[in-house]
Amino acid sequence: QIESRAQMSTLPRLKPRKFYDLVVEVALIRPGPIQGDMVHPYLRRRAGEEEVSYFIPSLKPILERTMGVPLFQEQGMQVAVAAAGFTKLQADQLRRAMARKRSHESMNEIVQKLLDGMEANNIPRDVAKQIYHQINAFADYGFPESHAASFALIVYASAYLRFYYAPEFTAAILNAQPMGFYSPSSLVEDARRHNVEVRPIDFTKSRWDHTIEMPDGRTLIPHDGKLSWHNPEPRMENDEPVLRNDDYASCEKDTPQPAVRLGVRLVRGLGSKARVALESALEKGPFTSIGDFVQRVPLDKRSLRALAESGAFDSMFPQERPDRRRRVALWELLAASRGELPLAPMLESPVPSGLVPLKPVELTETDFRVTGLSLIAHPMQHLRDVLKLNHVRTTINLRDTGKNGERVGCAGLVICRQRPGTAKGFVFLTLEDETGMLNVIVEPQRFEPDALLISTSPLLLIRGELQVVQGVVNLRAHTFRALQAESGEEFAKGRNFH
Repeated sequence: QIESRAQMSTLPRLKPRKFYDLVVEVALIRPGPIQGDMVHPYLRRRAGEEEVSYFIPSLKPILERTMGVPLFQEQGMQVAVAAAGFTKLQADQLRRAMARKRSHESMNEIVQKLLDGMEANNIPRDVAKQIYHQINAFADYGFPESHAASFALIVYASAYLRFYYAPEFTAAILNAQPMGFYSPSSLVEDARRHNVEVRPIDFTKSRWDHTIEMPDGRTLIPHDGKLSWHNPEPRMENDEPVLRNDDYASCEKDTPQPAVRLGVRLVRGLGSKARVALESALEKGPFTSIGDFVQRVPLDKRSLRALAESGAFDSMFPQERPDRRRRVALWELLAASRGELPLAPMLESPVPSGLVPLKPVELTETDFRVTGLSLIAHPMQHLRDVLKLNHVRTTINLRDTGKNGERVGCAGLVICRQRPGTAKGFVFLTLEDETGMLNVIVEPQRFEPDALLISTSPLLLIRGELQVVQGVVNLRAHTFRALQAESGEEFAKGRNFH
């Protein structure tokens, strides 16, 4: 509910201190309040930069809790009653008009009644127009207070889990994909920046879904909407795992933390048949060798290649160099799967010494191509030395040391593009590098000449002017340049919203 670029830019300015602040936050960044020019007045009043005022004294009881700014549909109805003398029936007609998807026509029928009513109450016409403007904005998607409160509860619960149970939250949200603004790659990068240990796909330990590995060696597995433990067994009550603080250490930051084990579901292109075969085999326990895998899971060569390239078999070859293990696994898989049945002698044949190790950039490229994320390196890490020479700074450096009005350069994966209908042609990008994320504002006149480049390039170098306001850091873009790291960035697809 509050993970959009606009919401995340507003949160540091709003500084929620109580639950109702979250209710306001949810309702504030909506087309209605934005078009009604309510966002910035509320934030200024919240920060003490602007005096709280009401158009007329009779509106104070209605708008006091939102600092004189109407944010909810109910307030619009109450304002109509207090300012224009509407009856309850007319106020309900106003609510119905505001609730319809295409309510402008219905709203226009009520406009004159509003203005006439305010004139009859001796409200100056310029004030009446301002009141009408704010009420009319709710026709462009304003929130009922009850809806905002319901979503705020989701916000609070999610934030609580993310802070106190970060590994569990990470595994759960990865298992719920696809959803939200951010890809699994961005979610994993963010989790690791918040000290969550994320472990790679490993067929000796992984399941189909992402799981939680406890410090004592137990694994918590989601299945059919429930949780179950994998050996060793925990204390049990009514045949259900007992989840207590000594089982879950993530709420105590100074104790050993659970880790997230990535699941096989990340591997792209397996298909429904491969999923069924893998899930069925994994229910009987992890795989112990390449031969064991081939015997239990009938897959085509394309799927076998994808699994080997994902690194899922790496731990079965501890004697090999880490950068050779994926090639060795692929060799062994293809050898073991020849013919209708695996031939055991093929497993004992020596692996050719000429298998060339994968370079770090090739490992990153393979990870992104096969799974959409990499635990080895972010694509930007392979360009960082060159970027430093060209005075391109990291996002964390800009957030920590950047100054308002400073001319800077920043580069990263474009993980999100937004062009809201209420933004008057402005485009908003989110850049991600190995240190974090940065919001980028692109003015219409800057976007049009480079529209194709901005819309299609996975990696961008952007230079422009830094904006630092109340702890919120944005980059107002001036120039754009596509970058190539050859590290699989084209497979890290950004999510675009309009």
